[in-house]
Amino acid sequence: QVQLVESGGGLVQPGGSLRLSCAVSGDMSSINSMSWYRQASGKQRELVATISRGGSTDYADSVRGRFTISRENAENMMYLQMNGLTTEDTAVNTCKGVGVITGTSVNVYWGQGTQVTVSS
Repeated sequence: QVQLVESGGGLVQPGGSLRLSCAVSGDMSSINSMSWYRQASGKQRELVATISRGGSTDYADSVRGRFTISRENAENMMYLQMNGLTTEDTAVNTCKGVGVITGTSVNVYWGQGTQVTVSS
């Protein structure tokens, strides 16, 4: 079975950068699209960025131009490069993977989350 584990979160000053990683344990070929979500304290969870199996990407308006999502399928890894961080980016960031649809079934996988705190 597929498991996702995030890493790379931490404390950074405004204007700084972080690179989040999502390691896939299991069959990477069973993962179709992958996404990063985040949830700030007291706010709803939001979709940050998505990358397809073939590498096409999409971003939330709030991060477009600052964040870059990527995946290295051969290494079973997915990344989120976060630049120009602001206090508004403080949140728990979680990796999501969606499996290939077979018939009426699809598997969705979630990591445990990694905390990003932007503060001076």
